[in-house]
Amino acid sequence: MADLFLPVMIAFVMIYALIKGVDAYSAFVNGAKGALPLMASLMPFIIAMFVAVELFRHCGLSGYLCNFLSPVFRLIGIPPEVCELTLIRPFSSNAAYVLLRDIFAKYGADSYIGKCASVIMGSSDTIFYVSSIYFASTKVKKTLLTIPIALICNIVGAILACFCCRFI
Repeated sequence: MADLFLPVMIAFVMIYALIKGVDAYSAFVNGAKGALPLMASLMPFIIAMFVAVELFRHCGLSGYLCNFLSPVFRLIGIPPEVCELTLIRPFSSNAAYVLLRDIFAKYGADSYIGKCASVIMGSSDTIFYVSSIYFASTKVKKTLLTIPIALICNIVGAILACFCCRFI
């Protein structure tokens, strides 16, 4: 059923465009053309985020931070094994997926640790990436509480994810 969703959606859009008398191809090309300047303006933010995350991981700072925070994570119900995933996920989805793969290889996908990591990945997002793209494209300047609230929601989501995984 899921395999048919995209072809059915494309067919629906094409039929709707025919009914409305819209040249779907031209509309698509014009939309893509309009997206190029947006991508050009967002690219420095994306590159900066990728570089920062890779530096954070490869210099060993994430390991030191996880060792320092693991007692706190254990106290609030998050296994220390998913500490690095919880810290990296708000910054980079790709780095988080690499960590998720490593967790699966070490603990297994059906283990408590694997389940916690899976639910954390599914219930969180790349806060800094999404925020930088959204704020850059909308030119919002007053973002004082946005990031702290999103980070608090992210950690609460991780706590609830690990709590729920205890019963699965």
